[in-house]
Amino acid sequence: MSRVASRTVLAMAIAAAGAPVWAQAAADDADLATAPRTLERVRVDATRLRGVSDFDTPASVDAIRLDDAASNRAGTVASEPLAGVPGLLARDRQNHAQDTQLSIRGFGARSTFGVRGVRLFADGIPASMPDGQGQLSHFSLVGGDRIEIMRGPFSALYGNSSGGVVQIWSADGAPGDDWRFKVSEGRDRTTSLSTQLRGGTQAAGYNLALSRFDTDGWRDHSAARRDSANARLRFDLGDRRRLDLVANHVDVDALDPLGLTAAQVRETPRQVAAVARQFDTRKTVRQTQAGAVYEHGLGAAHTLRAMAYGGERAVVQILPIPAAAQANPLNSGGVIDLDNRYGGLDLRWSWEGALAGRPLEATVGANADRQRQHRQGFENFVGDTLGVRGRLRRDERNTVENIDQFAQVYWTFAPRWSLLAGVRHSEVEFVSRDAYVTATNPDDSGRIAFRQTSPVVGVTFAPRDDLRVYASAGRGFETPTFNELGYRADGGAGLAFDLAPAVSDNLEVGAKWQARSGASLNVALFRADTDDELAVARNVGGRSSFQNIGRARRQGTELSLRQPLGDAFDLSVAATWLDATFRDDYRVCTGAGCTVPATPVAAGARIPGVPARQLFARLDWRDGPWSAAIEGVGVGDVVVDDLATARAAGYALLHLEGARHWRFAAGDLRTFVRVHNLLDHAYIGSVIVNEGNGRFFEPGPGRGVLVGAQWTWDR
Repeated sequence: MSRVASRTVLAMAIAAAGAPVWAQAAADDADLATAPRTLERVRVDATRLRGVSDFDTPASVDAIRLDDAASNRAGTVASEPLAGVPGLLARDRQNHAQDTQLSIRGFGARSTFGVRGVRLFADGIPASMPDGQGQLSHFSLVGGDRIEIMRGPFSALYGNSSGGVVQIWSADGAPGDDWRFKVSEGRDRTTSLSTQLRGGTQAAGYNLALSRFDTDGWRDHSAARRDSANARLRFDLGDRRRLDLVANHVDVDALDPLGLTAAQVRETPRQVAAVARQFDTRKTVRQTQAGAVYEHGLGAAHTLRAMAYGGERAVVQILPIPAAAQANPLNSGGVIDLDNRYGGLDLRWSWEGALAGRPLEATVGANADRQRQHRQGFENFVGDTLGVRGRLRRDERNTVENIDQFAQVYWTFAPRWSLLAGVRHSEVEFVSRDAYVTATNPDDSGRIAFRQTSPVVGVTFAPRDDLRVYASAGRGFETPTFNELGYRADGGAGLAFDLAPAVSDNLEVGAKWQARSGASLNVALFRADTDDELAVARNVGGRSSFQNIGRARRQGTELSLRQPLGDAFDLSVAATWLDATFRDDYRVCTGAGCTVPATPVAAGARIPGVPARQLFARLDWRDGPWSAAIEGVGVGDVVVDDLATARAAGYALLHLEGARHWRFAAGDLRTFVRVHNLLDHAYIGSVIVNEGNGRFFEPGPGRGVLVGAQWTWDR
């Protein structure tokens, strides 16, 4: 999206909303002069504060209600409801073998699969491993109540790899809750079926969600199927005691269309590279996990909370690595087979009281997590047959575990002033035991440990009941993941134990305004300076190795606006300006066989995969049983590798949706239709950063229509 276009769209959106906002502000000023009132507080669990709303905290926090965000959509892809969050970029790759591409303020943009640099949680249970690698595939939007997003310095209180925090929470079951069934059909034979059963008594509740997603895929060789189940049970045990039990399962079978070169995109964006068909590139994922959260109140001021969880995740992936590359005795083959077992504990104590006669809330806790991984690699050929499991080329058992301690204090130290401060100490240890040792492949066993203390502090000032101004600062860190430790930059045997964690100093100042009409405006300015930034050193033979390159900076501005326009219309706007650059010179490898990075990247180069501008605007209309919305999304251009040899152009898309609600004696029927990419604009939906074969681009789909219906039973 060009700079002129982005500014034009933003100016139009603000102009449409500006007059009502400031008119309402003036009216509120007059009302406040005669009838002061405290706005309703909305608690968001991302802040880990029990008696304080997100409005009063010195942090950027958003909560998305999934009933609203997913009402006219299939509700199967996590990128859909996250589109309107400033600072967050969630790209649907149109490749279900690689999951959603997620980054916050530029952190996590380099991930070629899954999510890293951002901590993920589902119902309070980690969806990120101790090394920082996570997946969105088991987020259940069907049973979900809300998604919470935290950005900025206070994300560091969640430990390793906290460039931001994304949490999904399932709805509680209560007496009289709805049972729902939803079906939708879209382009490319994309079908979604889901059901949610919710209910219970005052003492216990249940929420069971089941879904199946099937698609032939927009691109060739991109068919996928995903089955998921999520259950949450609530038990109110009296005397401020509560037990939540959570279990979920996901089963994914997906073909992998890989990326395309720029020439292939121009020729036919729906095609795949020949090697994808040649090796039948694909991926299967099976994951099952369960957890329990118990809260116990002690008197009126103290609360103890204990969480325990465990699970298994099995992944098999067929890669298009040529047989010739596997002739190297140190190559680990073209078939990845990962068996993961993981689990952890979290214990914390909270107290709500007073210090010097002013309200105080304190939390102290500790958590430990462990991942045990059996990693095997096999050749992806047997004789002349490609895309099958061949000879063993790698066999190792890896363990990564962390032990963290944390403390957090919120103190209203003056009538209009409050302080939030915290500290977290993290220890993360990696251990690898190599069982594949030959005369030409030596023992790669080893271990390394990282330690980091992350302090955070923020101050909030309330000049009026409807306005907050805040400033915060903190330090976070990001260890390399096991995938990034897996290959040495010099091409030698063993893990890359020379890598160090990236450490970031974060600053943020902002303002939050909420009117009693429902209007709100949030603005934040932020900067994150990183030392020992992790980046690609070489990408050869289908394998990436990494290095610490020095300093990087991510800085920018975020804005979000919510504005009712009369009784029938609501306007939402989110905008992000982000400048993400490397601040030191460094060198990378280019060409096959390179083991010593020699090609320079100049200081000031853009961090690949990070757009400088994002814009989202949505206008909703409701009138009785009818509703409709028009939605615009704009994303700036991105460079695709450290050397900026190519870039994906920016784009602006328009989506349209409508729905009709029907009331019957037995229940409610909602029918809906959504037109994606209304103007049929050609664009690159996501990029594969530093892809070694030049296949950087994953094209987005053209115009498509989704139709669906949801039936809700009266009970």
